[in-house]
Amino acid sequence: MSALFMIIAAVLLLGPLIAIHEFGHYFVARKLGVKVLVYSIGFGPTLFKWTSKKTGIQYQLSALPLGGYVRMLDEREGNVAEEDLPYAFNRQNPWKRIAIVAAGPLINLAFAVVLFWILLLPAQEQLNTRVGSVAPNTPAAAQMQAGDKITAIDHSSVSTWEKLNFALVDRVGETGHILVTVERNGEVKNINLPIQNFLKDQSKSPLEALGFTPYRPSIPAIVAKLSEDGAAIRQGMKEGDKIVAIDGKPMKEWFDVVHIVQESPEKLLKIEVIRDNQPVLLEVMPQGKRDNAGNVVGMLGVQSDPGKIVIPETFKQTIQYNPAEAFVMAVEKTGQISSMILHSIVKMIRGMIGLENLSGPITIAKVAGQSAEMGWQTFLSFMALMSVSLGILNLLPIPMLDGGHLVYYFVELIRGKPVSEQIHLVGLKIGMVLLGSMMLLALFNDFMRL
Repeated sequence: MSALFMIIAAVLLLGPLIAIHEFGHYFVARKLGVKVLVYSIGFGPTLFKWTSKKTGIQYQLSALPLGGYVRMLDEREGNVAEEDLPYAFNRQNPWKRIAIVAAGPLINLAFAVVLFWILLLPAQEQLNTRVGSVAPNTPAAAQMQAGDKITAIDHSSVSTWEKLNFALVDRVGETGHILVTVERNGEVKNINLPIQNFLKDQSKSPLEALGFTPYRPSIPAIVAKLSEDGAAIRQGMKEGDKIVAIDGKPMKEWFDVVHIVQESPEKLLKIEVIRDNQPVLLEVMPQGKRDNAGNVVGMLGVQSDPGKIVIPETFKQTIQYNPAEAFVMAVEKTGQISSMILHSIVKMIRGMIGLENLSGPITIAKVAGQSAEMGWQTFLSFMALMSVSLGILNLLPIPMLDGGHLVYYFVELIRGKPVSEQIHLVGLKIGMVLLGSMMLLALFNDFMRL
């Protein structure tokens, strides 16, 4: 995936989200009689601008697609003609200003609902929540079995692996037990799985940390394709090699190979293969590469041929919602992700989640590119997730963000008079420090993941 492709994907992702966010402010401001001067997508040098002869509003596209703004008539930003004073933003009552400021984040949340609704409408055949395998020496090893069907996490019903993952992510950073309800041979069992600082370092997925996984088809450990720049081809591996053992450990299927290789970056592995019915011993060192979470994983540069995959009926389910059901599910999903984001922020402030999990524009661009490669549905799903994030983050009570302005206006409602300019100035400085620090940390984390 080229850098140009990632940049284009990021622009296609963030551009509409920013445009919709600013449109929320713009639309409500005009409906409430506030005069809009500029509607801008992006910051920095102006690439294109156009002024409406009818309204006098300047519409513009700027070079940096990392934000945007709607400039309204305001006495605090310059002289306002006497006849225009009724249309100035600062002359509106607090409720109108609250509506205008809140419209941006809220339209992002509404847009996420629409995207999720579109994605939920088609019938989907997917894996049900029946456990495919249980890893040894994990919290699940002693109590769970392959074939258990998970029906609830901490008393919250889960019907898909996505819902199950969301329920587990909600426990990030915590210590104690996770209650897993399963159906086994017609009986319902409640299983308490112990957790200690659950997923604090984010090095594993929730399922890996607990030790159970969905059903996975058995793929033979046969090398079907080699990357020209991979470690395997440089160190003697050939297409058609059947991997039978790594460091003396038998490899029953392809996922066994993947697991050991990913856990062994820059470590010399003794790989036993069968080639032309003869045993061959290779010494191969997987390259260390960072994934999207910044973790270093081993890569050999080999691919398998899964062939025709047949999933047993007992592990399959078809999900089909009518439009009304899909809409309710979309609203619930948006609310669930919003709650997860807020809980994660609180846990990060409390030190239950590491600050290394903050991501910036580089990681967003990388994931945008990857999701675009995987298809329009994956890309729309990531766009919906980013729209929720943009909406929730802008509602945080931080000066400079929409949420900070909302705090000022609610205080004005309670006090009966506006917050002083001095408090606004102090808040502006605090907001600049907080946002600047967060952006620098996010960029630092991005570079560390490269």
